[in-house]
Amino acid sequence: MVADPVLRPGLASLPRGEAPPEPRPSLSLNLARFNRFIEPGLALLLLGVAALVPAGSLRGALLVGAYLAGGLRATWQALGALRDRVIDVDLLMVLAALGAAAIGQAMEGAGLLFLFSLSNALQVHALERTKRSVEALMRLHPQTARVVDEVGQERELPVEQVLPGQRVVIRPGELIPVDGRVVEGRSAVDQATITGESIPVEKGPGDPVFAGTLNQLGALWVEVTRPASETTLARIVRQVAEAQEQKAQTQSRMEQLEQRYAWVVLGMTALAILLPLAWGTPLRESFYRAMVLMVVASPCAVVMAAPPAFLSAIARGARRGFLFKGGAAVERAAAIEAIAFDKTGTLTTGKPRVTAVIPLTPGGEAELLTLAGAVERVSEHPLAQPIVAAADRLGLDGVATQVEALPGLGVRGHVQGWWVWVGSPRLFQRVAALPERVETERARLEQGGTTVVLVGRSTTPDGAGMELLGLIGVVDEVRPGAAEAIQRLRAAGVQDVIMLTGDNTAVAHAIAAQVGLDQVRAELFPEEKQAVIRELKSRKRTAMVGDGVNDAPALAAADVGVAMGAAGTDVALETADVVLMGDRLAGLVEMHALARHTMRRVRQNLAIAFGVIGVLVLLTLTADLPLALGVLGHEGSTVLVALNGLRILGWKGEA
Repeated sequence: MVADPVLRPGLASLPRGEAPPEPRPSLSLNLARFNRFIEPGLALLLLGVAALVPAGSLRGALLVGAYLAGGLRATWQALGALRDRVIDVDLLMVLAALGAAAIGQAMEGAGLLFLFSLSNALQVHALERTKRSVEALMRLHPQTARVVDEVGQERELPVEQVLPGQRVVIRPGELIPVDGRVVEGRSAVDQATITGESIPVEKGPGDPVFAGTLNQLGALWVEVTRPASETTLARIVRQVAEAQEQKAQTQSRMEQLEQRYAWVVLGMTALAILLPLAWGTPLRESFYRAMVLMVVASPCAVVMAAPPAFLSAIARGARRGFLFKGGAAVERAAAIEAIAFDKTGTLTTGKPRVTAVIPLTPGGEAELLTLAGAVERVSEHPLAQPIVAAADRLGLDGVATQVEALPGLGVRGHVQGWWVWVGSPRLFQRVAALPERVETERARLEQGGTTVVLVGRSTTPDGAGMELLGLIGVVDEVRPGAAEAIQRLRAAGVQDVIMLTGDNTAVAHAIAAQVGLDQVRAELFPEEKQAVIRELKSRKRTAMVGDGVNDAPALAAADVGVAMGAAGTDVALETADVVLMGDRLAGLVEMHALARHTMRRVRQNLAIAFGVIGVLVLLTLTADLPLALGVLGHEGSTVLVALNGLRILGWKGEA
């Protein structure tokens, strides 16, 4: 088969680390987006015409129309809230406009409703930018796929009809339509839309590929592993949609404040009418000032201080290769003071290889690897794969039955009439002391950073009469960029960084030295990792970074659980508070920086909101602020904080 050398125009030259741009909206789509501006536009038109005609019935009719255009939606929403026994900003604005009309200031009341409806339209329009940013991810999913049958014939099918087990072909320059595994061909794939990786990843037979990523150089034949509805891309979009519904503590507090604050505003308004009357102020003057006070003291900007920022952070993070599970996760991630790392698959590549096979019996390497590979073949432990691969390279294919995982220790199974045990030295030390030769070889390997796996067999499942067959040395290389990521986290203020691992102390310290860590807790069982996290959490806000499967108890115990390298992993997508889709530890640094950046925006917004309210209230009480200026300042601050939060959509990685 010959690869198509022609790249799809535009796709191959995309900037790294970014999703392809949104397609240009059609005219009908643009019109639909601006439908929300019809009401404030009509209100402005009627208000403008009313200002040009003399007083009389025509002006009155125009002002009634302006009130209806600008205030009908707010009135409907206010009545709906009242049915739920809730007082909101809509009610305050409608009451202020009606109050202005009652004292002969209908023009200003209509202006208030116009600006209020325009402000709401701008807020909705701005917030939909966040929604469109997320929807842009889903548009990366091709609508069709070329399915190849048994005789090599191609037919184009809707991607929803492509089933697991079928094969599809993806030519250079095309977006990959499915999650699958390469069965033929080699290429470089740009995975920035899923993992945030800036450099294309080489793909060949056996490698996984993800829907929505870009095939760059050669044709690939891929066996489908997931239906379209369950691809990594589809699950990312679902996770982000769910995250948008989960509110941060700051946002929840602001919404609770709105209810109490609305009652306070109503009370202040009543006092602003009654107290001046008691001092002899004319009703019209005191009532007008009270209406201005109701407008400027309303908490619109306060309520809008947090939602746009959190929604933008969630959307931006998804496009950078990490998922926040809601605003609460963003808020907690910004406050991290300590981080605990798992070792295997987190600080290391998670792709270990066998570097030493030391048999202790006449059966030699063949017997050792046959029995070990048979038991490890059904194990999910990271060290199982290289042992199986070493056995396969020698053509050894033993089969084990009654396989049982021994958490934190190893695995055992029944092979060729024997109970075979494969695991850490701790597993065998439970049965008997290790021979001197084994201890010597073990110490030599571990001092070089090699993890030692022992293999033994017995005639009984309790390990009685255990015969040691040999040692297998496995090396897992330090992940590129791990030392730099830890250094950058410390520079950002996270000084307490620790490694938690079930591996032995010598290997743990060897890896820690390479990445610049001086705090190490080794030989930990899963429940012991959880206990360490709880102890750290009692003193500092703590994050745990792990693979999302073996470290689940520790991830759950942390303030922020971070699942590492979770692209295509069901469990990792469902657990933890933050999911790093790729294998880049730099993504953890970016996640922390984005969370801190977001919380700074929220604090800025709250300062703007409360500051403007304070100034406007002061001017109302001391300088007779006109209603029109009060409305302008109030609605302007609301739009300002919304747009300030949405600036996060353009975040480029700064802290």
